[in-house]
Amino acid sequence: MKIGIIFGGRSEEHPISVKSAQQVAENIDTAKYEPFYIGITEDGAWKLCDGPATDWENGACRPAMLSPDSTTPGLLVLDDGKYETISLDVLFPVLHGKQGEDGAIQGLLELSGLPYVGCDIQSSVLCMDKSLAYTVAASAGIATPNFWTFTASQAIDPDQFTYPIFVKPARSGSSFGVSKVAGKEELPAAVEAARAFDSKVLLEEAVVGSEIGCAILGNDPELLAGEVDQIALSHGFFKIHQESTPESGSDNSTVIVPADIPAESRALVQETAKAIYRALGCRGLSRVDMFLTADGTVVLNEVNTLPGMTSYSRYPRMMDATGLSRTEVIDRMLSLALAAKAR
Repeated sequence: MKIGIIFGGRSEEHPISVKSAQQVAENIDTAKYEPFYIGITEDGAWKLCDGPATDWENGACRPAMLSPDSTTPGLLVLDDGKYETISLDVLFPVLHGKQGEDGAIQGLLELSGLPYVGCDIQSSVLCMDKSLAYTVAASAGIATPNFWTFTASQAIDPDQFTYPIFVKPARSGSSFGVSKVAGKEELPAAVEAARAFDSKVLLEEAVVGSEIGCAILGNDPELLAGEVDQIALSHGFFKIHQESTPESGSDNSTVIVPADIPAESRALVQETAKAIYRALGCRGLSRVDMFLTADGTVVLNEVNTLPGMTSYSRYPRMMDATGLSRTEVIDRMLSLALAAKAR
């Protein structure tokens, strides 16, 4: 089968995407799949390249684009002034953040008519916008933090909140632009930092509890929950993908797999993660991040529809703990994409 693996992209998570694609390249079963690597530069240029090396843009690349014409599905590759068409069987967007998880690339993939790994347009949009995800999840009976949203033109009264609170871009990946605000004097700078990534800003109460996550793989109703993980903090708050050398660890956090929580709590977290996944219409895969409070309540934090696949990322480590190899997980993701298209 011919697999188009799309990586890079224009979001702030471009370097993470390249590292994720490197892990996919290392673990995909090349006896079963023939991968075609399509890199998107930070400027938005699409190129067919040999693979997702760190310096992939300097290698042998050709301009390429995904055909949006479902009667001619596949890649259009520019070569010697002419376009060559390469047919593909399935697409794997190894992209994170804006234009990777927000429904933008999913729209193009839908136009192509080809099956693709991961969530569809609607669930990608819902999960990318944290305020929308909270609203939908709450309507399904799932606990969420109290939150407030503000557009670029809205004034924010610092006296209306009880501190500490978190200030976040409502629609951005990882922890870019996220601040924990201890008092109202810190609020203006935090809002400005968040607005650098999104005009819509989310303010939410700080939930007191353990930060936990659960990897989900599958299409409803058949869902596999990975092992639950837990973030152990020495200080501050967890800033995913913010370290300069993440392969060597974090300066304030350790990821524990399996989480150091009772078996009943583990089961509750896994079932809550599945409920969130279903409520938001996810398919293929997602990592559901939550909080576990002292009274045993599971509170939604956020859902990552195309989580990191790097050597140090949480999603693959949670799946490792189930006994599935990374090659098997990739195979299942591709099979799920084909199954979703067939429905």
